[in-house]
Amino acid sequence: MGSGLASTGGRPLRVVLRIACAPERHLLYCAKLLSRERDFRLLRLPIKLTEEVTRYATHVQMLLAIEGLSVNYGGLAALRGVSVSVEQGQFVAIVGPNGAGKTTLFKAISGVVPTAAGAITYEGRNLLTVPAHERMHLGIAHVPEGRQVFAAMTVLENLEMGAYSARGQSTWQRNLDRIFALFPVLAERRSQLAGTLSGGEQQMLAIGRGIASSPQLLLLDEPSMGLAPAIADLIFDRITALHREDRVTLLLVEQRVAEALESCDYGYVLETGRVVLEGTHRTLTADDRVRRAYLGM
Repeated sequence: MGSGLASTGGRPLRVVLRIACAPERHLLYCAKLLSRERDFRLLRLPIKLTEEVTRYATHVQMLLAIEGLSVNYGGLAALRGVSVSVEQGQFVAIVGPNGAGKTTLFKAISGVVPTAAGAITYEGRNLLTVPAHERMHLGIAHVPEGRQVFAAMTVLENLEMGAYSARGQSTWQRNLDRIFALFPVLAERRSQLAGTLSGGEQQMLAIGRGIASSPQLLLLDEPSMGLAPAIADLIFDRITALHREDRVTLLLVEQRVAEALESCDYGYVLETGRVVLEGTHRTLTADDRVRRAYLGM
């Protein structure tokens, strides 16, 4: 599929589209645009294509929809009118430079920072009305930047903390088996204090703790940060396996842009608190701006 990228600065979307050999991806991209435009005519698509995309969009199950989200810190804008959507079973990546607002976006989804404007909908429910401590019970798991494991607790105790929700408790043994299959070293060190693990092992534990909650939506914030390249590659391999084999919906923030865009179904580029580009992984990796700024090409 080839397409123009959506402009998100509040202007009408004017998209030039070419249908290639992947019509389903083409329709999926158009459906995302249609979901954000009240007047479909602004897209300037042929009538027949607009009707086809509209029919397709009605069958897309949106798990998370963020519309026009703004977050301020002490009067400074961290996010400005950000819109992101994640479908059930999708792998979505958010990339961008340091300070772009990526971690702030995750904190807003988890409810640990207040929002100034916009909406967050999860399974059709207004997530902004749900207290932060209740969101995990809805099936949202947040693996934070910097791992943040409970250092004085064992590996197994950390995983048990992840299974605090009713969802996690009801599927505890199955999830534990899956965690140990993904990260065998955690099984070997289940009785070891988390604070004595290496950085890579702590990252595995943090991801495992998220899996233990039996999430519908797993937020992964910079899982490769501070890790040796070989360990970061292993983490990425396990993340993609989790999505491919378990169909867990993933929303990933990552500094390794090439790997993130190659693995995802759809991606967003966030800069200075705004979404400046979005598209499928092929669209983004082919974009000259992305190639120059993030891929070193």
